Amino acid sequence: MKVMRRTNDQRMWFIAFLLLIVTTGCSDPDKNSNSSLNPPTVISVAPPSGASGACPNTIVTATFSKAMNPSTINATTFTLVGPNGTAVSGQVTYNSASNTAIFTPATSLALATLFTATISTGSTDAFGNHLASNFVWNFTTGLTTCSGVGAPTVVSVTPANGACPNTKVTATFSEAMNPSTINASTFTFTGPGAAGTVSYDVPNLTATFTPSAPLTLSTMYTATITTGAQDLLGNGLASNFTWTFTTSAVTCQAPVDLKSAGNFVILAGSTVTNTGPTIITGANLGLSPGSAVTGFPPGKLTPPAVMHLTDPIAAQAQLDLTAAYNYAAGVSGGAVLPADMKGLTFTPGVWKNSSSVMLSAGNVTLDAQGNANAVFIFQIGSTLTTLGSTQVVLAGGAQAKNIFWQVGSSATLGTNSIFMGTIMALQSITLDTGASLTGRALARNGAVTLDSNPVTAP
Repeated sequence: MKVMRRTNDQRMWFIAFLLLIVTTGCSDPDKNSNSSLNPPTVISVAPPSGASGACPNTIVTATFSKAMNPSTINATTFTLVGPNGTAVSGQVTYNSASNTAIFTPATSLALATLFTATISTGSTDAFGNHLASNFVWNFTTGLTTCSGVGAPTVVSVTPANGACPNTKVTATFSEAMNPSTINASTFTFTGPGAAGTVSYDVPNLTATFTPSAPLTLSTMYTATITTGAQDLLGNGLASNFTWTFTTSAVTCQAPVDLKSAGNFVILAGSTVTNTGPTIITGANLGLSPGSAVTGFPPGKLTPPAVMHLTDPIAAQAQLDLTAAYNYAAGVSGGAVLPADMKGLTFTPGVWKNSSSVMLSAGNVTLDAQGNANAVFIFQIGSTLTTLGSTQVVLAGGAQAKNIFWQVGSSATLGTNSIFMGTIMALQSITLDTGASLTGRALARNGAVTLDSNPVTAP
């Protein structure tokens, strides 16, 4: 009996030990999160894949979907070769703030020459996950040296006068910038309640100042990008770039924050199918968690647009789409949206119909009344349908990027119709033959179906 008791005690101790191991492992969020289990991917490159006319003194970059192990980003895992596979000499560095690998050639590249860059599977993320396969892209240098290469410039800014109090302030550069030089010291913002944070979007070359609270109504604000902002070669702006804007006199509707879903013009939950020469321009095509994308070719994506098929990038975009859809559906205070928009004009704000909405003939006009930042949100409880050859017409400075259609079922754009804005449908979105969309077709659960359509990011 004494021996039997000792054996049972040992067994109980062993079982408790196993339970401790299992529960400890399950409580570790890093070990079980998508971030730790999914392999990293390359989400953008520069020069873009297939680009021609790249400057001979270009720097080659690849931005990853997640933080990488810097020791695995080196001259072995990031290579650049020219004609006949001749290796280009250069230095490889990694910028952890933007998850970007940077290849700096030792000398200017040869003119009018095809180069091939490769990120190999030897690159691993912070959890030791390798790229699933080598990522390879090509670009061709120009016939001549680039004029004006040196100091970067600011090519566009937002917002314009009449901005909503909850606006963000952005500056887009002429070339890739060193993310570590885009900060609160080099991007300043002054005016009442102007505190906030600065971020830099590597793929879009855009610095953003996000105020920590809504700005004051009818007030002038000043934003400045200083000469401390530098490109990847260490060149700063030639001089400080300053601009001003005045906020709106009244509160206004905030835009729908799409987050990463805004990087897509086509995003589906089940399938994407295409017939004919559809052209997608300005942003990506994504699918998650669906089964297949068909019809590309004959459909094509204009670089730098790429496909993200059931990968972590598309999965995150779907999560962000769900949040944006729910936000748009929950905005209160909407005016009545008629069941047929034919011949009507809508001003900025929220418009609501709990059933189906159509455009049966002719045009519907969206008039921003001179405010380029004006936001339109259309809440549609069931289906959205436009018939053939109908048009959504923008007036008074209205912009497609500020128009959002939240559709509780499915949306269909008729043959040769012209449509503006971001469609967020719970189910499916169909673009009939020749329908043109300046905006986005984002389907949460169903398919996106295309047929010889020009689809352009707003």
